[in-house]
Amino acid sequence: MKASEVRQKFLDFQKKRGHKIIAPAPLVLENDPTTLFTGSGMQPLLPYLLGQPHPLGDKLADSQPSLRLQDIEDVGDPRHTTVFEMLGNWSLGDYFKKEQIPAFFDFLTKEIGLDPAKIYVTCFIGNEKYGIKKDTEAAEIWQEVFKKAGVDAKIAEIGSAADGDKRGIKPGEHIFFYDDKENWWSRGGGIESTPIGDPCGPDSEVFYDFGEDKQDVERYGQSHPASDGARFMEIGNQVFMQYRRKEDGTFEELAKKNVDFGGGLERITAASIDSFDVFKISLLKPIIDKLEELSGKSYDNNTDEMRIIADHLRGAYLLTAQGLTPSNKQQGYALRRLIRRAVLKALDLGIAQDFISEVVPIIAGNYDDLPDNILTHRETAVAVLEKEERAFRQTLNKGLKEMQKMIRQDADGILSGSDLFKLQDTYGFPFEVSVEEAYRQNITLSKDYKAEFDAALAEQRERSKTASKGMFKGGLEDHGEMSTKYHTATHLTLAALKKLVDGDIHQQGSNITPERMRLDFNLDRKLTPEEKQAVEDQVNAWIADDLPVVFDTYDKEYARDTLGAEGQFWDKYDDSVKVYTIGDFDAPVSREICGGPHVEHTGVLGHFRIKKEESSSAGVRRIKAVLE
Repeated sequence: MKASEVRQKFLDFQKKRGHKIIAPAPLVLENDPTTLFTGSGMQPLLPYLLGQPHPLGDKLADSQPSLRLQDIEDVGDPRHTTVFEMLGNWSLGDYFKKEQIPAFFDFLTKEIGLDPAKIYVTCFIGNEKYGIKKDTEAAEIWQEVFKKAGVDAKIAEIGSAADGDKRGIKPGEHIFFYDDKENWWSRGGGIESTPIGDPCGPDSEVFYDFGEDKQDVERYGQSHPASDGARFMEIGNQVFMQYRRKEDGTFEELAKKNVDFGGGLERITAASIDSFDVFKISLLKPIIDKLEELSGKSYDNNTDEMRIIADHLRGAYLLTAQGLTPSNKQQGYALRRLIRRAVLKALDLGIAQDFISEVVPIIAGNYDDLPDNILTHRETAVAVLEKEERAFRQTLNKGLKEMQKMIRQDADGILSGSDLFKLQDTYGFPFEVSVEEAYRQNITLSKDYKAEFDAALAEQRERSKTASKGMFKGGLEDHGEMSTKYHTATHLTLAALKKLVDGDIHQQGSNITPERMRLDFNLDRKLTPEEKQAVEDQVNAWIADDLPVVFDTYDKEYARDTLGAEGQFWDKYDDSVKVYTIGDFDAPVSREICGGPHVEHTGVLGHFRIKKEESSSAGVRRIKAVLE
């Protein structure tokens, strides 16, 4: 069964049960500073689980793409992925355990065709300290549904996962009681960490058994549903929100109880084909097949590399298809990290040429059925990823050569944190890539390499802030005080246009005298009066903030690809360029390649006023402005 079939069967099944199918949320949520990405199916529904009424009613279902980078180091095993899709259904005070448990069991056994004898479940064992009862209700419902399917499901009292590692399972056991580390849901984690005022409650997880031959007793202990290893794989979790934590730390029953179900699309699909390896399913295997073709190597002998590439490029496609672009900040940096790790693993496979253009269309085809209002940038995604791959390969080639030079120059062949900083600062070779490459090549790192790197970084930032101006080149009529002020005002104007009018605006030319500034920029229409006023107000706001203006010298490719510096003539720049940053170094208002001169802080500029906005040539507009 294909993943797309499983997804559609689930949505159709829930629709027949009276659920309204809601559209998935974007991977990058707006107005949610608590997280970089949508990391679970329930995350976009949290306001409604906390009591806000949903406009579509109290029975909802969806299939939500999600991304969790905290699992990035685990990718390479048979089931961990950074990107995944959660099948979800919710009852906001409508049905509860006796309806939810049989329904999910029917979906797995009747719609997907799983063998009931290979299904194992867990329930909450209770907590005497807080007076929360054992969830015998859920266990008894499970026993009944197993019985109707011809399985005599016995109940086991386990407690902690560590207890289960010692005990294992006994014949006939299918229902297991665990403590709050395994079977309690709250936004804080276990019972002790449940936030005051939050809804919370026991959950009942569902596992698929891939067979006794998959267990590794020597490594993981005795197999049981909550154990590590390949035998049991969680495929769904039903959270029963029936409590609320009070101000005094105790818990009370909710009058209106909710159900929050989430099931992994990839994992349910893997169970449907009886594969403990999720990379064998339809969303991932075609990517693996293409990597085998490009590398001439087999998946069986190169599983880690191929799994990482398949996972990371799938995540990178979904992010770029939703409009995110690689950058050096927050979500953009996470995207850049996924791409770079994929390229590094491709090199490990011997794929030296650009390969993203060969792989990403396969991934895109797997998501043709996701709605356009989610994947709003399908057409440009491949080009964005190709560009990032080419830039990173150039950076890699240069950085690897410099790394080898450093090793040869050190008597002991050791890379220090200062070396790693120089690789990043001068050549754009990212710190984490240097570390990974050092481990890959068995290169010794100094004992305190991270602390040394951090110290060098702090020193560089302080140097940037206190750097003095010398004599600068630039397209100014002179280097007097007013021309210098107008030059800085030009940078602010361009930044305001990019922020408020169009992010694709770039400078097309400028002319600065002691009396005024003139900036040409690409735009195929005139600015509206409202836009002109907004740009003027923004520049004046930045002037009022009295932002620092600093510069430093960087490798050209690092300035462009990692710092995201604005520039006009990349092909004409020297390999080393001067970059001016206005505002906070890590979140600048403006960052441009420029010869100078500039003021040291924006507060000295005075009041900025746009006198005229007009056409300069086809597709180019011109602003003339003064400082008063």
